[in-house]
Amino acid sequence: MISGFKKTAVCVAMLTLGSAAVCAEADEPSSPFFAQMVLQGVTFQVESPNEGSINQVTVRAETPEGKLGPIEVEADGTITNVEVEDLNADGYPEIYVYVNSAGSGSYGSLIAYASNRNRSLSEIYLPPLEDDPDASRGYMGHDTFAVGEGALLRRFPVYREGDSNAEPSGGTRQLQYRLEAGEAGWRLVPYNVVNF
Repeated sequence: MISGFKKTAVCVAMLTLGSAAVCAEADEPSSPFFAQMVLQGVTFQVESPNEGSINQVTVRAETPEGKLGPIEVEADGTITNVEVEDLNADGYPEIYVYVNSAGSGSYGSLIAYASNRNRSLSEIYLPPLEDDPDASRGYMGHDTFAVGEGALLRRFPVYREGDSNAEPSGGTRQLQYRLEAGEAGWRLVPYNVVNF
């Protein structure tokens, strides 16, 4: 389910939806950040002070059989949104925490975990955008993330030579990632790039 590509800064939500749960959105920065969502019998909680350029993020998950976590990680920026989904349709959900860095670039990053048959949580790896020279051409930040169409979607404005940070002129690029099991855990694999 797509929550939209609007940049958000705070979430205080307790939502349960049939196929997926999505965090509520707000336009103005506020802290602290807290979200709770339920999907496929797993309750996820995400919490962060959400102030300053570096933030501690705590992810908790609970099933009827017990707790998974907590996991504590450091975010380079503030949380802008949280979504839960089952991208690989294996019957076990994942949580996707979207982060934007401080400063004019507002570079996007992802904190994500998958439920391993509701016994544990494993980190989901998103490869650096720079690994794909074609996809990263003209990239200067301002990412937005969402889940939809069975994929993680990443959008950002494309900058041409001479563009200022505030005025990109190259349109928008969207990358679609599918979730796959890797040798040491889960990974998001890019499979489609669209420019518009």
